Amino acid sequence: MFSNRITQLFNIEYPIIQAGMVWTSGWRLASAVSNAGALGIIGAGSMEPQLLDEHIKKCKAATNKPFGVNVPLLYAGVEKQMEVIVSNGVEIVITSAGNPASFTPFLKQQGIKVMHVVSSSRFAKKAESCGCDAVVAEGFEAGGHNGREETTTMVLLPLVCESVQIPVIAAGGIATGRQMLAAMVLGAEGVQMGSRFAVSMEASSHPDFKNAIINSHEGDTMLTLKEITPVRLIKNDFYSEIIAAEKNRATVDELKALLGKGRAKRGMFGGDIKNGELEIGQVSALIRKIMPAEEIIKHTWLEFNEALEKPLK
Repeated sequence: MFSNRITQLFNIEYPIIQAGMVWTSGWRLASAVSNAGALGIIGAGSMEPQLLDEHIKKCKAATNKPFGVNVPLLYAGVEKQMEVIVSNGVEIVITSAGNPASFTPFLKQQGIKVMHVVSSSRFAKKAESCGCDAVVAEGFEAGGHNGREETTTMVLLPLVCESVQIPVIAAGGIATGRQMLAAMVLGAEGVQMGSRFAVSMEASSHPDFKNAIINSHEGDTMLTLKEITPVRLIKNDFYSEIIAAEKNRATVDELKALLGKGRAKRGMFGGDIKNGELEIGQVSALIRKIMPAEEIIKHTWLEFNEALEKPLK
């Protein structure tokens, strides 16, 4: 059986972490991933505390294996989400989109294992100094909210691995076993996959959003809204509105008004493919099939091992 610091830290069979994506990563997906031997994650970014409490309880009922919760720190109400996490005895938390110093010491005091998502070696060092058990090095290719540095995974990953002693998990542009092997050759001890699991049968994302992902092609996603918080989206009518506004030198307030409230829910959960916010990574161009989470994990691990054993040409 495969074993390294990531599998040992989280007591999992495969060093594969499912990303905690808003409107996509509910208890069904998280429990299915964990039951398959990887680490399932509930995405708390789209959940009020009461709903998060419900998802944690349902996930515990659906699996006896480790799972975690992802908490984006840019949203309001994080303190109450953390209270729900602690009261339910969640053992693993991934924080992102904020300062790791905000909650890492508190979570560690509760005996919780903490990972933080970083987009630079500078932030990786900060996460390590705050007591994080691991960092997720997420490259420019990733979907959803992204780093302002725009550093690609192939460059970011070795920089982060050189800068910290704690385990590094690679994210951004990873949906296959071959990509997983490439990340681990560069120093990662595990991978986090988002886009691939967004198209799983258990993902709570709308079927029309899933179909938009599998029908997307190279160049169909773009990083935008950099004046607010950078986010990678599938190009659609909403994206075109943003580009037009930015060309007309829209102010931050004007861009926020254009974004409005509930735009991500409207697209990814509600299925408004034209005017919703469709957050997904560049690797969507490689995804062509909606599959059960267990099958995704098995296929990824099989391809990883086949690539590992295959001689170089």
